[in-house]
Amino acid sequence: MIVTTAEQPGPQIVEQAARVAHELGAVYIPRRRDTLRGMARKYGPGGILVVSATGLRYVSEETPPLFFHPSMALIRVKRLIQGGLDNMLSASGVDPGDTVLDCTAGLGSDAIVFSYAVGEDGKVTALEASALLCTVVREGLRSADTGSPEADAACRRVELLHADHTAFLRNMANKSVDVVYFDPMFDRPVRTSASLRPVRSHAKRDPISPDTIRDAVRVARKTVILKNSSDSGEFARLGFVQERTSSSAVAYGVIRVEPVR
Repeated sequence: MIVTTAEQPGPQIVEQAARVAHELGAVYIPRRRDTLRGMARKYGPGGILVVSATGLRYVSEETPPLFFHPSMALIRVKRLIQGGLDNMLSASGVDPGDTVLDCTAGLGSDAIVFSYAVGEDGKVTALEASALLCTVVREGLRSADTGSPEADAACRRVELLHADHTAFLRNMANKSVDVVYFDPMFDRPVRTSASLRPVRSHAKRDPISPDTIRDAVRVARKTVILKNSSDSGEFARLGFVQERTSSSAVAYGVIRVEPVR
């Protein structure tokens, strides 16, 4: 993989591209007057990460373009602003001021909704095992311009880390966050979710182990939440109680943690 910029970049974009390339262990190539197709021919396979004022975009002949966008998170936040409900938040029991660990960040949509819900006094930490996906989404969250000040603020409050959730949970203290959340790649993807197709090309897809869930229960003060397809066997396999939702395709499983006495 190489990292370059959009055409005629300013010095800040060049600096950002060089920083991102160093972080990913990639090579930064100045754009000059080359087309992306020409750069791909010149520098070989592996994809190109393009840094521009509107964000990062990874292009490759093998996978759909990958870039950050708020997707359904913006619609969900606007619904909450208007007093509506959100199935994920209802299942989690999250309150303003709570701390949330999102173990499977992906494009960050659920982390954004959690961030809005917990507010300025809360904290959302999101983990992403794919270095490329983490970098693209982290930079997007920092510069998000959704047209909604509340959604933009929620984006900026998310702390996105490149980490494997199994090891991360294992090293956390008991009862150190309120909610632990998992949204793994579904075994049978929801075909209507076109926004997730690029993510499936880059996200880690190892199944969640029962040991990881035991660590999540140890770490959580309120709930551990699993999102999956409504007909998935993962809820039963991992010990979650499946919640009823208005969606026929997606469901949430809950483990409610006994309070410390």
